[in-house]
Amino acid sequence: MYDTLKIIHSLLRWLILLSGVFVVLRSLGGLAGKKAYTSGDGKAGLFYMIFFDLQLLVGLLLFFVFSPLVGIHDMGAAMKDPIMRFYTVEHETMAIIAFVLVHIGRAKTKKGTDAQRHKAALIFFGLAFLLVLALVPWPFRAVGAMQGWF
Repeated sequence: MYDTLKIIHSLLRWLILLSGVFVVLRSLGGLAGKKAYTSGDGKAGLFYMIFFDLQLLVGLLLFFVFSPLVGIHDMGAAMKDPIMRFYTVEHETMAIIAFVLVHIGRAKTKKGTDAQRHKAALIFFGLAFLLVLALVPWPFRAVGAMQGWF
């Protein structure tokens, strides 16, 4: 079950990254081009949020139910090891902050002028996207050396 959830977690990462690029570029284009905030813009943000919701659910299952990591059992030891600290504290903290930013952004895009809605989407979804880039254990980072791209 752990391996299956880890694969799902990794696939959801790519959906979040792709939808994040899409929603940020759409918001930037809408703001720069002074375009109306359309139902397509709202749906782009909605799908971005749904992917985050699914990712958080899978991540919580991995962390609290299926993870073989023992960092939560010995936080002192986990904090001394950079890789264990990343998976025990940093990854989850940044993920939850990004999750909250996406939900705030989604709420902020429901009302206001078109420019305000595009701006809120750009700020909140953009910040969440940047956090995702930082929290992913990419293969070129020490914390992701044992991970693949997929």
